Amino acid sequence: MRYDLAVIVPTKNEAGNVRQLVSLLDTALAGIAWQVIFVDDNSSDGTAGILREMSQSRDNLVCLRRIGRQGLSSAVIEGMMAAGAAYVAVMDADLQHDETLLPVMLKLLQEKSLDAVVASRFLQGSERQNFSAFRERLSNTGILLSRLVTRTQLTDPLSGFFMLRSAVVEDVVPRLNGQGFKVLLDIFASSSRPLRYEEVPLIFRERNAGESKLDTLVSLEFVLLLVDKFFGRIIPLRFLTFMLVGLTGMMIHLSLLGIFHMVLNLPFLWSQVGATLTAMTSNFFLNNRITYRDRRLSGKALFTGLLSFWAICGLGALGNFMVAQFLFTHTISWWISGLIGAVVSAIWNYGVTASFTWSSPVKLGENVSAKLSS
Repeated sequence: MRYDLAVIVPTKNEAGNVRQLVSLLDTALAGIAWQVIFVDDNSSDGTAGILREMSQSRDNLVCLRRIGRQGLSSAVIEGMMAAGAAYVAVMDADLQHDETLLPVMLKLLQEKSLDAVVASRFLQGSERQNFSAFRERLSNTGILLSRLVTRTQLTDPLSGFFMLRSAVVEDVVPRLNGQGFKVLLDIFASSSRPLRYEEVPLIFRERNAGESKLDTLVSLEFVLLLVDKFFGRIIPLRFLTFMLVGLTGMMIHLSLLGIFHMVLNLPFLWSQVGATLTAMTSNFFLNNRITYRDRRLSGKALFTGLLSFWAICGLGALGNFMVAQFLFTHTISWWISGLIGAVVSAIWNYGVTASFTWSSPVKLGENVSAKLSS
């Protein structure tokens, strides 16, 4: 069947919401050829099982279950790329987004020469239920910063509810960052041309069931996304983050070396070993939490990942020493020799840990729908 609209819904533990959401979409999109694509990050509450059951009785429901990967933006991107409709909408599964706006947004795209329609929480006529004063200030700051990279006057560039022409998705996907929660910002900032858009006011409702997926790293991810849009063509964001984590490790190493050797009077060699292992361990957990959040290790994989990280970075340190020593013995000044050795070690650590410690899983996902399209 040919669909005019595909609704992309990322999910993580939304078992209490998905049935009601589909029912609401049935009512709101009556008379429109539509499909809904749920992209589930291997929920632990049975969300994928519920969607699998629902897909058996309807052809327009698809669930892409992702194994070993996570992240709202990357889930949305995969869902959009799986869609076969002329238009794609993105919305949350928590029932905070007003599904009755979907026909309005679709009509605007069909009748006007627009690339996108955004449901805005800050346009005149919108309402924000349960928005604290702190969240208001945080959102306002984010909007101002977002305009630096989107080059638009969007009132809500951080909205999670929007609709696009599929042709826009095809154009912009190769340049998307794909990390964090702010995929609309990513799309506007990555477009090869200014996108033509309109906004519609949104009544932003309270979450129906489950818990919010936002955590303390969302603000950091937002800042990293802005940095990527400014400098990503020069330095890959993941490499930059890896280096920043490395700087924290350097500070930890020097601090502990001083404490072990000067305060506790331990031999220098053992002080070095203790400081080095502690710094490497800190780097591993920070990288697992921030740099490779979308490939975050857990359980047994966390332990084996730490072992591989120790081994790889240990070889990197040895390489640092050998390169620096070779250059120094060939009349290169000590600081240039040390700097080049450190750069070689950093590139080694980043490249090899990305390939082994945080390698992408072979099995990228599982389609648990009866049909993707027919």
